[in-house]
Amino acid sequence: MLLSYFPWIKAFHIIFVITWFAGLFYLPRLFVHHAMTEDQATKERFKIMERKLYRFTTPSMALTIVLGTLLIIANWNAYASATWLYIKLILIILLIMYHLWCGKIVNAFANDSNSKSHVWYRWFNEAPVIALFAIVILVVVKPF
Repeated sequence: MLLSYFPWIKAFHIIFVITWFAGLFYLPRLFVHHAMTEDQATKERFKIMERKLYRFTTPSMALTIVLGTLLIIANWNAYASATWLYIKLILIILLIMYHLWCGKIVNAFANDSNSKSHVWYRWFNEAPVIALFAIVILVVVKPF
């Protein structure tokens, strides 16, 4: 039964991956600019933007996970021995941790208790890019 819906599940999984990553790419950029600003009105605007973006991307993350789990269940016989899948799952767990870390940063900025520089956030911003490259290569090329 699940296999008959496989193309739909896969399509929506990809859509929610894209929306989740949009947030993972943009939120740390907001952190960079927020950490650089001195103007209180601009800081307040960044707080609103960060909060709303984080709240938008969290359901995208959850739906990505749910739909991805359904895809694995639907094809378990093919995936059970796929090393690439297990590596991908480790990267997904790291991305979930990164997402939750972003939530802590949103709260730190909201409470005016950020202690990191814009340079630190510029480096922090690169993690999802590296993860995306690795995940796409694992899924498409299946090197393991």
